[in-house]
Formats: sequence, structure tokens, C-alpha cells
Amino acid sequence: MVLGMVCALGSALCFGTASVLQAMAAQDTAPGTGSGVDPRLLLRVLTQWRYLLGLLLDGLGFVLELAALRALPIYTVGAALAATLAVTAVVAAPVLHTRLSRGEWLAVAVVCGGLAMLALASGAEGHLRGTPGLRIAVLVFAVAVLASGALAGRLPDRARAAALGLGAGFGFGVVEVAVRLIDDFTLPALLTNPAVYALLIGGGAAFLLLTTAFQRGSVTAATAGMVIGETVGPALVGVAWLGDRTREGLTPLAVAGFALAVVGALVLARFGEAPGATAHEPKAAVPEGR
Repeated sequence: MVLGMVCALGSALCFGTASVLQAMAAQDTAPGTGSGVDPRLLLRVLTQWRYLLGLLLDGLGFVLELAALRALPIYTVGAALAATLAVTAVVAAPVLHTRLSRGEWLAVAVVCGGLAMLALASGAEGHLRGTPGLRIAVLVFAVAVLASGALAGRLPDRARAAALGLGAGFGFGVVEVAVRLIDDFTLPALLTNPAVYALLIGGGAAFLLLTTAFQRGSVTAATAGMVIGETVGPALVGVAWLGDRTREGLTPLAVAGFALAVVGALVLARFGEAPGATAHEPKAAVPEGR
């Protein structure tokens, strides 16, 4: 349990630091033509050393996330990943030469307090591995996230950023659930498990949508959508279908801790962008999210 929480927080540290690097790289990259989601954007940002370093940190964070999901309920890991925003806010301050306000520091403290409550209340990961129907449903949902990104990318300005961020959050949420639906790691089992393909599609879609949101819209709006998408849905799936539970009698503490962590993250999303910043003024905005 303790090791799982350490892995979850380590994952948040990696993702949060990577976010600062990736958002700066995305905002410094030529947008190309049109306003929709452009898969070639990923190829362009790969020429930025900051994005590549961010990817390395993302890889380490993903390994730690996998370890955490094998030891903790999804709702605990999801809330810990919301702490990515607290990490991002703290890391971005010296990198972008900004100062955190009292509200931001309070939000960081709220996130940490919520995670402490969750650590006390969380039980072990659920014992259920999901039905074949759930695996197929997760794959269908992953494909829908990827397809919806093409539509979200054509929305105007702030609505586009929020929709892309929410889609990215859903994609990351697919990864969280899919990991729990993979219980046999032999090659034949992996090739025939829909959850494996859901993990790959959901993760790829999340990176594409979030990179586009960072590059073409409000970072704050994108981050708020991402936090909601990657925490609430997966937590409900874990409780309803995978057997995630709290320690005996500590459900109210877990619910309060989860709510505090998510609300604190949303407050950081709101205050994390400097006044008057625009999507194409890379030094003016504090990037958040994964």
C-alpha cells in the first residue's frame, strides 16, 4: 500500500515536470494549417528537445503509474495524478519566472491534504478483473475519444481547448482502466485482449489532444477539462465494476479526500495562467496538465 502511494506520487512528479516542458515546446511549435486536430503536430514537436525530455519523464511516470494501479484503487491513483497540477505549478514558477499566489499555494496544500486523507482511507485494489464486455466497451470508448477529437478541434477558441482537454482526460482515464483489465501478460493473451488496444489508442489519443490543446487554446481550460476526464469516470468504473473499496468505515474520508484533491487541482488550473496570456505567447502562460 505504502509503495503503491509512493509510485503514484512519483508518477505525478514526473508528469507534472514533463507538462511544463511539453507545453512550452508545444507553444513554440508552428501550428500548421487549419484549426482541427493535426496528427503532424506531434511530428513537429518531436523536434523540440524540451518535448523529448518531457516524453522521457512521461515514460518513467507511466511505469510508476502501472505499479500504482496494481496496488491501489483507481480512485486513489486518479486523485494522485491530479496532483500533477500541484507539481506543475511549483515547477513552472522558477522555470517561467512566475510567483505563486496565496491562492495557488493554498490549492497545493488542499491537494496534498486530500491525498493524505485518501492514503489513510484507501483499501487494496479491487479483486475483480472485469468482464469481456467491459474490455470491449473500453476499446469502443477509446476509439470514440480519438474520433471526437477531430470534432472538438474545430470548435472556437476556449470551447475547443476545454473540449480537447476533456477528451485528453478521457483518454488518460481509458489507460487507467485498461491497465486493470490486463491480467495475463503472455503474448497470445495480450494480442487477443481488447483492453491492450484500448490502452494504446486511449494513450495515443490523449497525447495528441492534449498537445493540440496546449498549442491552440487556453492552457487553463484544457487542464480543467483534463482533470475532470481522468479522475471522475475511472474512479466510478473502479468502484462499480472492478471492486475498488475503502477501508472499513472510512468511505466518507475517502470521498472527502478525493473531492479535495480534484477541487484543488481545478483551482490550480484556473489560477495557473497569467492574466492576458494567449495561446501563442509561450512566455506568458504557466502550462499545466500532463
